[in-house]
Amino acid sequence: KGAENTFSVILCVEFITGSLGNGFIALVNCVDWVKRRKISLVDQILTALALSRIGVLWLSLLNWWVSVLYPVQSRTGEMVKRIYVSWTITNHFSIWFATSLCIFYFLKIANFSNSIFLYLKWRIEKVVSVTLLISLFLLCLNIVLLNTYIDVWIDRYKGNRTFHYSSRNPSVFSTLLLFTNTMFTFIPFTVSVTTFLLLIFSLWKHLKKMQHNARGLRDTSTTAHVKALQTVIIFLLLYTTYFLSFLVQVWSSEFLEKSLIVSFCQTAGIAFPSGHSYVLIVGNSKLKKACLLVLWWLRCRFKDVEPPGP
Repeated sequence: KGAENTFSVILCVEFITGSLGNGFIALVNCVDWVKRRKISLVDQILTALALSRIGVLWLSLLNWWVSVLYPVQSRTGEMVKRIYVSWTITNHFSIWFATSLCIFYFLKIANFSNSIFLYLKWRIEKVVSVTLLISLFLLCLNIVLLNTYIDVWIDRYKGNRTFHYSSRNPSVFSTLLLFTNTMFTFIPFTVSVTTFLLLIFSLWKHLKKMQHNARGLRDTSTTAHVKALQTVIIFLLLYTTYFLSFLVQVWSSEFLEKSLIVSFCQTAGIAFPSGHSYVLIVGNSKLKKACLLVLWWLRCRFKDVEPPGP
């Protein structure tokens, strides 16, 4: 019981920090959009990613609270369908916007002489648009398959007032969910990892070249590339943790008595949409500057000191 309470506290902390971080990203970009009357492609992706991650966080917390406070009602067929479909939609957009961000940074920052890469580099907006269109097709296919599996399973046990998917040959239902969710999550995960590994290779090669030319001295350009490498590696670690926790959680759905495993996977998975928002803030100059201004304002408010003028 103590471990479950610990995971519950961690989940609440992740929810609060994730909502604040992603809400800050969306707010800053929206305010900047209103002021400038225009918004760049990367800010569009960041704003959409932040909003979708807020949806994921709220649905994850809602699902957790419903399962704890209303365990019987949460097992009904209609409730299972609503939870899975709602979570699938928000999680799908969250993953694919993150994938679009990976593609954008890869094409924008990486440096290869390959003709295909150069062709795509000059058409970043079209590449991102095509990627999102493909993701919409995959989302529709995912929802259709998910609804079909759940409807078939509900009809099979229509005589029961409550649909307990965990008590009726759970391995079949779990395998179906594992197949659909893993298949549709594996595609953007593979694209993201591939593009970022190529980006790491490009940055590492460029970093070695600059260090050689500077004879070991770190100039500002070298430091910027080192920070970019660190940001990319942190993203990969968080994304890999999320994907692995997702696989384990779905695979463990037939072993619901091992609730600690499921709770651990949930808290580990939420760390990606929650913690990555702060990685984005630190790595983006506009967001970082706005964050420092907010922190300075809060410091002045608490100390009852007026901030210095421009």
